[in-house]
Amino acid sequence: MDAELAPRLETERLVLRGWREAHAEAYAAMTADPEVMEFLGGTLDRGQSWRHMALLTGHWTLRGYGLWVVEEKAGGAFLGRIGLWRPEGWPGLELGWTLAREAWGHGFATEAARAAMAWGWAQLDVAQLISIIAPENAASIRVAERLGMRPGRDHELDGKHVILWEIDRPRGGGVIDRARG
Repeated sequence: MDAELAPRLETERLVLRGWREAHAEAYAAMTADPEVMEFLGGTLDRGQSWRHMALLTGHWTLRGYGLWVVEEKAGGAFLGRIGLWRPEGWPGLELGWTLAREAWGHGFATEAARAAMAWGWAQLDVAQLISIIAPENAASIRVAERLGMRPGRDHELDGKHVILWEIDRPRGGGVIDRARG
């Protein structure tokens, strides 16, 4: 993927990067895990997973932002996907995260989501970010709380009840003037 479409972000322990075909095996394993996909519409088979990876890549082209691949800096292990997402008809600009089960419980989701959020505030003219979370998804609710998000309105998405967790742009946070850097 073109680095200009998905800029590389780094945190203390993580690298957020654009999608590559080399991620297909690890992504397929993650999306085939029923526990990982419990609140995301169910598992994907290998072909569906590859097409979903292509969809995520295309979102960067169409919107100029999207979900990054998250890798561990030490060793480059694939951990999941995290970033900004707003397909047609979505209720707002979503900050979303999905990690492979072996990456759970290490603070990776919060760390990567903070980086994606900071990038979004700097690059996009948006007043608020949302995270769409099923009320039963305690782990994602904890991540949202650590990010400073608050529960907002109830919503129905694909026939399922969800809560739109919200966070407003920090005061004084503006879009970077890309012409001046």
